[in-house]
Amino acid sequence: MYKLILVILSCIYLYAGEPISAIPQESGVNIDKAVLGKELFFDTILSRDNSTSCLSCHDVFNGGADTRVVSIGFGAREGNINSPTVLNARYNFKQFWNGRAKDLYEQVKGPIGNPVEHNMDSEILEKRINKSSHYKQKFKDIYGVSYVTMALVIDAIVEFENALITPNSKFDKFLRGEEALSKREREGYYIFKEYGCITCHNGINIGGNSFQKMGTFFEYDLNTTYPDRYDVTGIKSHKNVFKVPTLRNITLTAPYFHDGSAKTLKEAVITMAKHSLGIILLDSEVEKIIYFLETLDGELPTILDEK
Repeated sequence: MYKLILVILSCIYLYAGEPISAIPQESGVNIDKAVLGKELFFDTILSRDNSTSCLSCHDVFNGGADTRVVSIGFGAREGNINSPTVLNARYNFKQFWNGRAKDLYEQVKGPIGNPVEHNMDSEILEKRINKSSHYKQKFKDIYGVSYVTMALVIDAIVEFENALITPNSKFDKFLRGEEALSKREREGYYIFKEYGCITCHNGINIGGNSFQKMGTFFEYDLNTTYPDRYDVTGIKSHKNVFKVPTLRNITLTAPYFHDGSAKTLKEAVITMAKHSLGIILLDSEVEKIIYFLETLDGELPTILDEK
């Protein structure tokens, strides 16, 4: 026990002022609104043909993303980019790969109105929700209204998404001085910082707080069908520029990248090192980085236990 305490204290000293922050252990949400939002998130009623729910593309029980390269929505139509995780999305500085939504409210509106996803408009959505005695009562109890607007539906879903935090990963516990990293995990984290991965993957979400070009050192295949930052700004240099994805729960969110081209975490690490850092990693270095990345898997959001 004495040796373990010394190890933990030495880790606190060595890694003081870390560029990564631990996720808070409490979400601080309105639980009633969040539970209602959860029900809506899981319900296909928000899809024009009743085929798709938010859960269809964001499996909150398994990483919060989609195991498919692109998701399938209204009328079995395919999306045009890999679905990012919704877990810990509250900590992103913008939403969507190209940052076209400034917050979760705008993000939720996107899929609902997108003709390839839910293909809904406010008139149809409100008519459906207000025909449901179940939802009418829920909204009356929680919001005190007799008529449910689309804005209130979005507000409830956003509250649920705000509750989708995954605290208490091994790395979070390490940052709080509660648990030591293994030798391989420490070495992986050292390489992660030493080679510059930390430049883009930092902060509370270990990403999600900046835009970066995919292929800074070695050009990455430029496919203009993927909605990148250029689609938002019209600036030529923003082609192939995307929001840096979070690395939290990264072992659960394959396939990787905006194009879903990396099927494994090993492939993703090798590709990013080459194209965005200009480094060809040794197999042993890749292995150690993955050991570190595995410490970023957190606990399932407690909201998923609520009924």
